[in-house]
Amino acid sequence: MFPLKDDVPTLTAPWVTVGLIAVNVVVFFFQVSLQGLGSAEGVQATRDLVLEFGLVPCRLTGFCEAGESLLPPVLTVLTSMFLHGGLLHLGGNMLYLWIFGNNVEDTLGHGRFALFYLASGVVAAAAQTALSAGSRIPVIGASGAVSGVLGAYLLLFPRANVLTLLVVGFFVRVVRIPAVVVLGFWFVVQFISGLITWSGRASGEVAWFAHLGGFLSGMALLLLLRPRNPETSGQRRRSW
Repeated sequence: MFPLKDDVPTLTAPWVTVGLIAVNVVVFFFQVSLQGLGSAEGVQATRDLVLEFGLVPCRLTGFCEAGESLLPPVLTVLTSMFLHGGLLHLGGNMLYLWIFGNNVEDTLGHGRFALFYLASGVVAAAAQTALSAGSRIPVIGASGAVSGVLGAYLLLFPRANVLTLLVVGFFVRVVRIPAVVVLGFWFVVQFISGLITWSGRASGEVAWFAHLGGFLSGMALLLLLRPRNPETSGQRRRSW
């Protein structure tokens, strides 16, 4: 399932959402520029950037040396949110952020949404670090913070509908699916994938527990930040 848009209008301009997308895109272009024309030096420069500003769990827990890094390991919890492993990684995160982030920002307000986004990313990083404390593999991407946005959206707009591209084999169709189904399916996939990876039956480069931690933290943070209009935010609709 690939979400395309939802049916909940916004009452304010989503400046923070747009700004976050812009920063992520600019940083990604900078990453790409380091690679040059695929030279060995360019590839090494990109790796060095990820190692420097990505979150390496064992550095954060003290299970390995931080080395001669520019940043204290704790600050990489924030910088890692703006690095991505490829165009699909970036595109998927920014698509979900655009579709669901604008409504959460509209409900929380610009300042609280910015705080909410960063806090979700921090909790997501903590969850992944707790379950891979000795890992030397850098964790990068906005997935944890965006997952927090999805968790908050599910609580705020459970009756919303999402225009979704559904692909099952040769069957391709654009359909309207309730947000609770789209996001519920997303959560189940993350949970099962995380269990499979944790059990050692599969290996991968996806930080599944960061996604789960971000999603659950988004729900909790939403309640702590007290939305401006929790009574009516889930009732706004527009037709396609």
